[in-house]
Amino acid sequence: MSRHEFFVSCPKGIEYLLADELTALGLEVLRHAPAGIWAAGTLEKGYSICLWSRLANRVILHLATVDGRSGDALYDAIHGMDWDAHLLVSGKFRVNFIGQNESIRNTQYGTQRVKDAIVDRLRKPSGIRPAVDTKDPDITVSVRLNRGEAQVGIDLSGESLHKRGYRTEKGVAPLRENLAAALLIRAGWPGILASGGDLADPMCGSGTLLIEGAMMACDMAPGLKRDEFGFRRWGGHDARLWDKLMEDARERAAIGLQTSRARFRGYDENARVIATAWRNIERMGLNDRVHVEKRAVAEFRNESQADTGLVLTNPPYGERLSERKALGPLYETLGEVLRQEAQGWELGVFTGAPELCHGLGLRSHRQYKLFNGQLPAQLLLFTISAENEARVRRPGEADEVRPRIANPERADMLRNRLRKNMKQVGQWARKNNIECYRLYDADMPEFALAIDCYGDRVHVQEYAPPKSVDARAARERLGEALAVIPDTLGVDPESVVCKQRQRQSGTSQYEKQSASGEFFTVHEAGCALRVNLKDYLDTGLFLDHRPVRQWLQANAQGRRFLNLFCYTGAATVHAGVGGARETLSVDMSRTYLNWARENLELNKLDEKRHRLLQADCLKWLEERPGKGESDFDLIFMDPPTFSNSARMEGVLDVQRDHGHLVRQAMARLKSDGVLVFSNNFRRFRLDESLSTEFDVEDVTRQTIDKDFVRNTRIHQCWHIRHR
Repeated sequence: MSRHEFFVSCPKGIEYLLADELTALGLEVLRHAPAGIWAAGTLEKGYSICLWSRLANRVILHLATVDGRSGDALYDAIHGMDWDAHLLVSGKFRVNFIGQNESIRNTQYGTQRVKDAIVDRLRKPSGIRPAVDTKDPDITVSVRLNRGEAQVGIDLSGESLHKRGYRTEKGVAPLRENLAAALLIRAGWPGILASGGDLADPMCGSGTLLIEGAMMACDMAPGLKRDEFGFRRWGGHDARLWDKLMEDARERAAIGLQTSRARFRGYDENARVIATAWRNIERMGLNDRVHVEKRAVAEFRNESQADTGLVLTNPPYGERLSERKALGPLYETLGEVLRQEAQGWELGVFTGAPELCHGLGLRSHRQYKLFNGQLPAQLLLFTISAENEARVRRPGEADEVRPRIANPERADMLRNRLRKNMKQVGQWARKNNIECYRLYDADMPEFALAIDCYGDRVHVQEYAPPKSVDARAARERLGEALAVIPDTLGVDPESVVCKQRQRQSGTSQYEKQSASGEFFTVHEAGCALRVNLKDYLDTGLFLDHRPVRQWLQANAQGRRFLNLFCYTGAATVHAGVGGARETLSVDMSRTYLNWARENLELNKLDEKRHRLLQADCLKWLEERPGKGESDFDLIFMDPPTFSNSARMEGVLDVQRDHGHLVRQAMARLKSDGVLVFSNNFRRFRLDESLSTEFDVEDVTRQTIDKDFVRNTRIHQCWHIRHR
């Protein structure tokens, strides 16, 4: 069968889970995108996503990437496509258009141009033409506009795949089914199920978590009960193939229902939603294994006979601050009954008010940032055991031990600034699914700090005070900051790491500051990256280069990529995830190359195609290129400001040496390639003679994200091309 490309969309924050699921279904993951994955496979695999994906929203069969620089260009490109293969001239279609650019400034205009092109292409001299029908189309044409390109496809899913068919009643919107499935996977339900565990939900609502958990246990395809899919009236539909997949899915479900021993229990104090839950359970044919009943949280009893299991719940958390404060006792009661009834079990709490989870009296060992619709939320995971119990701390209550606040008025100034930044920068980061960002950068002269958020952890860097500042006064201000930061940001004090940032020289940039070995994984634009907040001066991820990495990712498809002074290989990971055909990363530090290797492995990037080379970049650039060491389509070079490492043949001074470095890098760049050159030397001036030899474009402004606009001198960046 022919190989196709698919764009599979999903809720923000679960792209990594979806990539794993698609791989398990037999597709090749090509690249990550915000709220989706590009994958390749046969039409059978595309059908399999529609039938078996627990996480996807939509499956778009990619037809072509066309010129979208203007309305006329888009019309001409769409008109030139073979629509007879997809739609009868007497058929009905709709267009789902996303995106805009300088010429196509709204989706309504883009939609109209696409509709006109398809109608004009299929219109017969007799006047017969396809109709536009937004409610009951034969096919849905999907167009995603990104700058000058438009990706055109057929929506195979029809209605969003989260609609399984068992939830038909309207009312207060419960948890979406695919988000519920993602929570179960993140909470470890597949492993707990394999070890003989059961599932319970003390605030089950309409039963979505329980039903999704039972469907996993019984090997039931999520699409098994759906009546319609977007491909059923599509011209390329293979009915025999689909019927065979459905027959196999029915057989698997029948076997699963007979063999599964897991049991599912849910409770809620609202009798109306319990009645709805029962109807949902019956529609899926799960009445004999999923039990729900009216019961308050305080009356929760663990009636399972299993030694292990998972309690997973989505308690109310209120959107207003006053509502959240009133919910404190509910979380305390939940913690009390679970510590009594579910010792040895795992607990997952999905909430938009993670600060309320202090009331559970347990220490969370993992947190995941997700979205419940448009609302930012977190899944917090706990082990219910006596060893894991913590003192119950109510929201806003200070910990027993805190650094002394010498000047409360000054500390309040910092507290208010952090709250203001959380509303602005923090909200922007959550909206854009940015997990790691700079929250504060010496905004106030009294507190010369850089404060960075890495998920639920905080990295504080104190800029070394000038000799004119009294050392004792500097310590007082730092103590005040460390007293204010945890409560204001809603994090555990143990999750705050503080270092002093000083000018580095020689080998000190590579020297360890500590030896904790505390690495953890963060996520950025579909990439997983290892960071360490304690052991080195830098964390392994330069936050200010986030837009640069994302540009590289967006432009790496099918290209050969070279990363000079590669550090921990974050830019290489972005290029690899973006579909780079081949990458080479060069650095002289074995420590950072090993770190880069772990990052590649974490993203399942094969080191045979994504090579790492330990070498002095200055010497390597001077040498004659070996096999595979030239003709790159894309090069990223971000050298240190100064380096005199013993392993280097010379001393690197970026201001003095950058012209020579750029020319050497350009010698390894293809005629139509791009060199992305950046550095963070504040007084840097680009060699003017470079502009006489190459096309040089200053893109610094485009590479400064919202969290660094207060410090636009954080770096400078250029795109350099051959003339």
